[in-house]
Amino acid sequence: MKAHLLFTDADFVLIDHPDENQHDRFADLELGVLVRAMAADDAFLAETATAALHQPLTDADQIRHRQQALTDALANPDAIRALYALPVQALAEAKRIYSWGLSSPSGMVHHGSQLMEVYIRYLRSLRLLADENAPAFRSPAFTTLFQMLQSELTDEYFEEIDEHLAQLRFRHGVLSSAHLGEANKPTRITLRRPSGRRIPLLQRLGFTHPAHTMTIPDRDEAGFSALHELQDRGVDLVANALIQSTDHIKSFLTMLQRELAFYLGAINLHDALTAQGEPTTIPTLTDTAGFAADELYDIALVLIGGRPAVGNTIDATATPLVVITGANRGGKSTFLRSLGQAQLLTQCGLFAPATALSTGVRTGIFTHFKREEDKQLVSGKLDEELGRMSRIVDAVTPGAMVLFNESFASTNEREGSEISRHVVHAFRDRAVTVAFVTHLFDFAHRLREENREDTLFLRAHRAEDGSRDFTLTEGEPLSTSFGWDVYQRVFGDEKDPRPAERMSLTAFEEP
Repeated sequence: MKAHLLFTDADFVLIDHPDENQHDRFADLELGVLVRAMAADDAFLAETATAALHQPLTDADQIRHRQQALTDALANPDAIRALYALPVQALAEAKRIYSWGLSSPSGMVHHGSQLMEVYIRYLRSLRLLADENAPAFRSPAFTTLFQMLQSELTDEYFEEIDEHLAQLRFRHGVLSSAHLGEANKPTRITLRRPSGRRIPLLQRLGFTHPAHTMTIPDRDEAGFSALHELQDRGVDLVANALIQSTDHIKSFLTMLQRELAFYLGAINLHDALTAQGEPTTIPTLTDTAGFAADELYDIALVLIGGRPAVGNTIDATATPLVVITGANRGGKSTFLRSLGQAQLLTQCGLFAPATALSTGVRTGIFTHFKREEDKQLVSGKLDEELGRMSRIVDAVTPGAMVLFNESFASTNEREGSEISRHVVHAFRDRAVTVAFVTHLFDFAHRLREENREDTLFLRAHRAEDGSRDFTLTEGEPLSTSFGWDVYQRVFGDEKDPRPAERMSLTAFEEP
């Protein structure tokens, strides 16, 4: 049996060691905040959510498969929680069964029978839940799961299992046949099904014996050892088959728990956002290199701040290069994170933090955000940035997305602008979607002078009084980031001592 709730034809596999690009993306987009909301203090949910966010899909059909299943899960959260609870309880109860005697076939039969009794009890409950909830689900993932449970976990199946388990208790001993081999040693020992004939009471009490009976004296340890050896050889094949069956059921329940955990995590995240009054949407997949979003917001900011976030409405459908400039603390980095989160969640088959989102499927999602100074003094900031850039270049493929946040600002204006311009041109030539937050005016200004239709310039909005509303609007780059506004908010309403000089300073003039 296979759950196949996350893939149409494959199981969900955890990755053991995410690579450095995956680690950077996880940190840059603040995905740890999302994982905590999805987990709701459940370590298994956290592990599943982390693994899923490390593995965005690149196949549109597989993404739609999850989107349809997610729609069902959000519409039936109680059913998902009930389904998730069953494998959790079954596996926990099975784990408590003491695994003694597994070195012998007889011990394996005893242990396997106990496990099977536990699993069958929970499989019955799983079948009942499938019967109760199947009419409410429409997605191929869940309808296929319920149909499989209903067709394979039939009453006849459970009756047959119960019959086998009753026989494996060997209440009346083990019935085996054998042939005599060389030196009268037993060969071809075969376990036989009991005849079903009722054993007379006196024989069960030991007062009479059937013909050809041999009784081992109470103190004959060698005789008892030989008898146990014969019994173990007789039940060996049954023991192996029973353990394989329990392993198969355990594997199914474990995978079912894992794949249901993905949707339960999505429900928890959805509930957390809904409690803050934030919208979500199932994204529309397109064939374009750009994106279009209505009221796109940063999930991490909402969950950390505990208040509604400011959303941005952006139409970059035909512009795979987006350059974001403008005032300090104006919402540029927040928008970049929201874009990365939305793209990643979309390709994980989840909802997006917006009222509407349409985007293409990227072959990879990469981030290159500014870092603090290396405290170990192994390298300078520029060396560290170039090292991360090299890793991205090695991994990126046509059709990918790369998000830059104030990259290459650790050197001077001219050098940083030149590096940025060459990187962006190379990615654009390779059909890589790029969103770039920058304060490098020379870099942004030269891109603007190219006057290409496939480039969108956004600017953080700033009111005349210097206040920010944290929205982005289309606008050409300015030669200032209005850092004086931040200075005034921190140190008071002091006049700018050199307004003319500060405003005239550009990338082409030295101070």
